[in-house]
Amino acid sequence: MAAEEKGTKNLTAITDIDRVIHEPARLLILSYLYVVESADFLFLLRQTNLTKGNLSSHLMKLEKAGYVNIKKKFVEKIPRTLLSLTKEGRKAFHEYSQRMKKIFKELPG
Repeated sequence: MAAEEKGTKNLTAITDIDRVIHEPARLLILSYLYVVESADFLFLLRQTNLTKGNLSSHLMKLEKAGYVNIKKKFVEKIPRTLLSLTKEGRKAFHEYSQRMKKIFKELPG
């Protein structure tokens, strides 16, 4: 098999990636949460430059997928939303990043 054919065949692996993670805003959110133990909503809002509604919508999708844990509490009578990756979310993000690295490494050229 020629190198180009092999590289093109390996591109089909991209169809198997986790589409919940692959969406750019959710990938950005998970990337931040992957490197910290937890973060609050306002931190992610500032870091991602998403609107409140957009960030909330993506967080709900990530929570529904079982990737993000959302806890709401009060700190000195001020509501605070804390976010963290679940074990499943950490594993899924790691697998996603490994798969993408492999796909890029195997590209022809």
